[in-house]
Amino acid sequence: MPLKSPNYFRYYTPGRARAVWGLAVTASGYTEVAPGTVYPPTRHPADHDLDWERGRTLAELQVVLITSGGGWFESQPTGRKRIRPGSAFIVVPGIWHRYRPDQRTGWTESWVELSGPVVDRLRRSGILRAQTAVRPAAEGGGLGEALDAVHTRARTAGRGFDPELAARALGVLAAWWQAGETRPAQTATLRVMVEAERYLTAHHTEPVNVHALARRLGVAYSHFRRQFREHTGYAPWQYVLRLRLVRAKRLLAAGDTTLDGIAGLLGFSSGFHLSSAFKQAFGEAPFHWRKKYAARNTWPKNRGARSPAPSGA
Repeated sequence: MPLKSPNYFRYYTPGRARAVWGLAVTASGYTEVAPGTVYPPTRHPADHDLDWERGRTLAELQVVLITSGGGWFESQPTGRKRIRPGSAFIVVPGIWHRYRPDQRTGWTESWVELSGPVVDRLRRSGILRAQTAVRPAAEGGGLGEALDAVHTRARTAGRGFDPELAARALGVLAAWWQAGETRPAQTATLRVMVEAERYLTAHHTEPVNVHALARRLGVAYSHFRRQFREHTGYAPWQYVLRLRLVRAKRLLAAGDTTLDGIAGLLGFSSGFHLSSAFKQAFGEAPFHWRKKYAARNTWPKNRGARSPAPSGA
């Protein structure tokens, strides 16, 4: 599930940068709408005001994920669609639409609004189609995480164009496409794999029991191991080892911590064990890698010094 975020919404003025970069965020928001609440609970700009009886038409694309509760979405191409937790929908520019939560349940909505040449190209290519505006199981494809990344940046971004915010918004479009490419059975498997990745990333320095993890996720170990390899390219233990070794590189580059010290931090039984795994993965021992890294990144003492004046000057 996406991380909880405080309610907020913001609107941006990207200016000419939208055409230069190809994509810009024009608005974003996250709102927990309680049961029985008037919707929308807060007034938005007049051109974005949403009234169920009238509906509305926007000039920009919106991607909306409902993480809890439920309600309805309706547009001319789709008709009225029931929205359940984990569902997402897009508001396509120029298409009449309306949506609202069920008064009995409310809902939690996470959304971003985009515009620019990238959106236009994706519409022409058929990736953003008004006829398939609703995705019943979009959350498992990474859409929640992509929207969370947008919200994290949006809280500190200015009101003008922000390239980092635009880059994160591109991840939202990629996740929307991925959700459309994934069949329901695949979506259930994908959710398990995403949760497994999350767990292993958070606990990669600890002893990992892959059999216990598979049981915790409700899948048979043999199936879990096979699907995890297909999803990541690594067996679960190889994935953990890779995380440890990549972090070992960062620790080697960051200071002069001993190999035994780094091994203790990352869950290796000894510096020898770490050295052996490091050499097998990267083709050289940690000591030699650190020495080469230091040589590449040491600023020469005479760099920037003035050259001696030519004789006779």
